[in-house]
Amino acid sequence: MKRIFFTVLCLAGVTAFSVQKHDVLEQLRNRVISEHAESLTGQELVDYVNRNQAFFKAAPSKFSMESMKAKLMDVKYLAEPEHVEELVIDEAIPDSFDARQKWPQCSSISNIRDQSDCGSCWAFGAAEAMSDRICIASNGKTQVSISADDVLSCCGKTCGDGCNGGYPLQAWKYWEKHGICTGGSYESQSGCKPYPIPPCGHHANETYFGPCPKDEYDTPVCTNTCIAGYPVAYNDDKHFGKSAYGVPKTVEGIQKEIMTNGPVEAAYTVYEDFYQYTGGVYVHTGGQKVGGHAVRILGWGVDNKTPYWLVANSWNTDWGENGYFRIVRGLNECGIEHAIVAGLPK
Repeated sequence: MKRIFFTVLCLAGVTAFSVQKHDVLEQLRNRVISEHAESLTGQELVDYVNRNQAFFKAAPSKFSMESMKAKLMDVKYLAEPEHVEELVIDEAIPDSFDARQKWPQCSSISNIRDQSDCGSCWAFGAAEAMSDRICIASNGKTQVSISADDVLSCCGKTCGDGCNGGYPLQAWKYWEKHGICTGGSYESQSGCKPYPIPPCGHHANETYFGPCPKDEYDTPVCTNTCIAGYPVAYNDDKHFGKSAYGVPKTVEGIQKEIMTNGPVEAAYTVYEDFYQYTGGVYVHTGGQKVGGHAVRILGWGVDNKTPYWLVANSWNTDWGENGYFRIVRGLNECGIEHAIVAGLPK
């Protein structure tokens, strides 16, 4: 296998709109979202979305607008990598792919986490994909949950601003240079440094840890010790990456990376209609820009002639499609195909 290194230029995003099923991408590419649609919010936006397109379903979010904004980061963190690495492989790209099915021995790929009311999505997307890739590279022999807290709290200004957002690629570079320890969810209290922020608000079939704060949680303080009773020292528990890189801004380039090395981290712009997503293939239809977000892409497919990416969110399992969502593939929808990063474990 060879790698080609090259520099890519920043490309402008595209816009689109229609519900016709023939030539779906071309129809969507040429859609125009009116100022009226952009101005809608709440129930009016839900009604508009459900009335004017058939790709996905919307419903009022159970979270307040303040809570949803706390989960996001500033759009300044949606930086496109200047240098990318493209895989050259002979294997044909299938019409559909799901990393959970490709590597069933890796339980982390099916894990949905909860970042709570902290804009730590950039750390979650990285920690989740790193966990997956460690398992994949070891053929299932090494099953770990990389700590989102360790990179969130300890990467510092190099990565960004903690619960206010961060640069996904810097999280991967931190893994390469400093290593990241293990750590599960707040509820599990597993690993060296489990996530210290509880899921807030009500979640289906889960313990209630109290209401969400008025503002986002503060960034946890960096510590270089594991929780009491954990049998391994912090430095000995760390896992390291051997590379951190951008992924090509092409559908095929992204697909090759995922099917060869595992899930990737993607960053994109969030609009209010994304909050209200409950299922289907998301296409931005209305509502204002709210902020930036980072997630983990683990596959792709086609639904009723609409190509999509299969994505794991970090908003618990009672959001979207059991914690996942699908977003139209091939249009750089909301910028999701232009800021994808990954890395390989040592």
